[in-house]
Amino acid sequence: MCRNITTLRGLEPSATAEEIEAAARQYVRKVSGVQKTSDATSDAFERAVTLVTAATTELLSELPPRKVPPKTEPPLRRIARTRP
Repeated sequence: MCRNITTLRGLEPSATAEEIEAAARQYVRKVSGVQKTSDATSDAFERAVTLVTAATTELLSELPPRKVPPKTEPPLRRIARTRP
């Protein structure tokens, strides 16, 4: 798995739509090799992010609860926690 993608299942409170999309974006960046979109890559990239976000949302909603929470917080929670 991509080093920058953290486990979203089992978070308290549950993963937000923003956290799921951020993970999808990281995944699509990794598998496509596209770090910054251009006119040639933008449509395909954004379409892939939308599809991966939807699939991830569906997956998380269908899996049973985790018995143990994930070891790390998603990056968006770490950023929010450090802001004054």
